[in-house]
Amino acid sequence: MSVVVRRTNTFAVRPLSDRDERLLRDLLDASASLWNELNFERRQQFFDGDSVWDTADYRKQYVGVLGSATAQQIIRKNSEAWRSFFAARENGEDTAPPGYWGNEEDGRELRTYIRNDQYTLETGGQSRLEIPVGQDLKDEYGLGYHDRLRLEVAGDPKWEGEQGRLELYYDELEDTVRAFQPVTVPDSRQDSPLAEESAALDVGANNLVACTTTTGQQYLYDGWDLFARFRETTEEIARLQSKLCEGRYSSRRIRRLYRKRTRRRDHAQDTLVRDLMERLFDEGVVTVYVGDLTDVLSAHWSAEVNEKTHQFWAYRSFIDRLATTAEEYGITVEVESEAYTTAECPVCGERDETERDGDVFRCSCGYEGHADLDASRTFLERQAGESEVGSMARPVRLKWDDHNWSELSRSPERASPNEERTNQSTGDGKLASVETA
Repeated sequence: MSVVVRRTNTFAVRPLSDRDERLLRDLLDASASLWNELNFERRQQFFDGDSVWDTADYRKQYVGVLGSATAQQIIRKNSEAWRSFFAARENGEDTAPPGYWGNEEDGRELRTYIRNDQYTLETGGQSRLEIPVGQDLKDEYGLGYHDRLRLEVAGDPKWEGEQGRLELYYDELEDTVRAFQPVTVPDSRQDSPLAEESAALDVGANNLVACTTTTGQQYLYDGWDLFARFRETTEEIARLQSKLCEGRYSSRRIRRLYRKRTRRRDHAQDTLVRDLMERLFDEGVVTVYVGDLTDVLSAHWSAEVNEKTHQFWAYRSFIDRLATTAEEYGITVEVESEAYTTAECPVCGERDETERDGDVFRCSCGYEGHADLDASRTFLERQAGESEVGSMARPVRLKWDDHNWSELSRSPERASPNEERTNQSTGDGKLASVETA
């Protein structure tokens, strides 16, 4: 019997004219407005102790701008967020209710969701995406009754299969609209058969992720520059807050800095997780172990560790991203204790007579190595049990350049999965056309 798995295509889309760009922004903004209105009502009902499911008919209110199907998808997505919130509460997790997509004063987060049977994606000689818009927007921008908004597609979607609900999201940092298309793919069409390999992650802030696999491969994602920029923004926020009049706690500029800081971090995390999962999938990894930081936080409670773990790294949010993306690749994420892995010598097992100086780990037995990579290997050996961890290859070191995680020159020479699989330019003639093919 054939087994199906979910994968996600990620690509950029571009309006073909200034008019189309304005239309797309209005569509995304109206979607955020619908989410915020519905979410406000549900939050008020929740805090008042009432049912969050008895709400106004927002689909009717927004059908003229978004169309009935798209308005329905926003409402459905919000309902999914609330169901997840209640499920987490039942599991004893201390979590907040679903939040807003920005606000009208400071700017909404521009995004929308298109039902799987309401959009058309074509790739090849004329790569393009067509999405529906409501009749009010058609009238305002001069579209015909049956017309849809046509967008240029940048890059080749990797996976082919039954398409799912499409997400469009405006990336403010890169001034780009990104599309996320989940597809259902039969296992016979995967790139390579899954093996039974495992991997372990050491999560930090100086190095965001250090990873070791049972195949002997190691990956190191450098976080020094990212944290430095996060810290600079945090200090600028504090400076501006110190100049506020008595009784004021924020300003439009401060809120914008908070939003920019969060989006920059989230973009780097999202890209890291997808880059790592592609690499682990190619390695045949089916299980990823990630450390539970409870033990770490109880032992290291300094303000800087707290800032890196909770604010900059947003550990819980990262684990959620990791698990969601891993599921697309058929990989399971397991959270386990990593107590003492950063203090344990990988050669002699000593814990007390060891020290760390930045990235350098030293033991009284004479061993010296990379602290985070050694910790990820020790963690993996504990979890892998009888599975043998292969001899270590030279680590692949990656650095963030505000767009991608790129391998440093001292890493083994190979193109990153993103570079191999995505053509970021449509300059080779793969342009959408305003003419119907």
